[in-house]
Parts: sequence; C-alpha cells; structure tokens
Amino acid sequence: MGVLRWLDEHIEEVFLVIFSSIMVVIIALQVFMRYVMGDSLSWSEELARFCFIWLVYIGISYGVKKQRHIKVDVVLMLFKRKGKLILTMISNVVFLIFALVVIYYGQDIAMRILELGQRSPGLQIPMGFVYMATPIGMGLTVIRLIQQLIQQTKALLGKSAFDVELEHDKALEDQEDTLGDQDPKPER
Repeated sequence: MGVLRWLDEHIEEVFLVIFSSIMVVIIALQVFMRYVMGDSLSWSEELARFCFIWLVYIGISYGVKKQRHIKVDVVLMLFKRKGKLILTMISNVVFLIFALVVIYYGQDIAMRILELGQRSPGLQIPMGFVYMATPIGMGLTVIRLIQQLIQQTKALLGKSAFDVELEHDKALEDQEDTLGDQDPKPER
C-alpha cells in the first residue's frame, strides 16, 4: 500500500522532472554541439519537442492535483464556503467530461497512427507513442478530478474539510513565502 500511496502523491512530479531534465540536457548538448563543436545533432530538437508534449499533458494532471489551474475567481468571490464548493464541483464535472472526450478521441488518433506505422524523422520513434501523451495525460487528469470530486463531496456532506482557494489568496500566499525566504533588511 505504501508504493501506491507514494505513486498517488508523486507520479506526476517524477515524470515532470524526468521530461524537464531530458529537455534541458538535450538542448544544452545541442547548443554545445552547434556553437563549440561546429556540428549539430539531427535528433535533439525532436526529442526535446516530444518531451515537452508529454510534459504539458502530465502538467495538466499536476495542476488539477494541486488546484493550480487558471480560473476566474470573480464568480467564486460572490459565494460563501458551500457555494464556492458547489461551483467548484460543477467546474470539475465539466472538466471531467471534457477530459473523457479528449481521452476517447486522443486514443483513437494515437492508435490509428500506431497502426499506420508513422515514425518520427530523426529518432524513428513511432509517432503513436508521442500522440499517446494526450490520452495518458488526460487519464491522469480524470483520476485527479475524481479524487477531488470525492473529497469535495465529503466536505459538502460535512465528513471532511476541503478549502476552495481563490487565485488571489494563493498569489498572496506565494508572495509571503517568497518574502519570508529573503533575509530581512538590517535596521539602521
């Protein structure tokens, strides 16, 4: 059970770090090869692009998990705690439906491309694997949305706590964290 809990808490972070690291190393290697060695790698931009595609779709799931997606708080500010919670639940259900549609069509496209055998020009990777980023990333997003809806339902029934944070409050919190990390200026 410990492994499943760890995966639940960290799966997105692991893949985001892996894909980000690959991108940074490959792009730095390409810059070195081009400007120092006078030659370039034929596959580096392609690999960096594919990593970025996967990073984006896994990042969607991470944003849902951390409740950090961009949203318009103006309407939420009009409601009290329970109203904010219900509105957030409605938003998550709409997002869930959208994610399911994207999974359906995304996997269909990825499977067709795999069946056609299309490969990338530089690395000769089957392009279907690149296109699988969409249904896999949105699949993780669906899992995170369902987890949030369960937590929100429990909070609505009074069985647990779930705070709907406004972007303004999060920004202030981030700013306080940033300012708290800096050394205070000495008094004169």
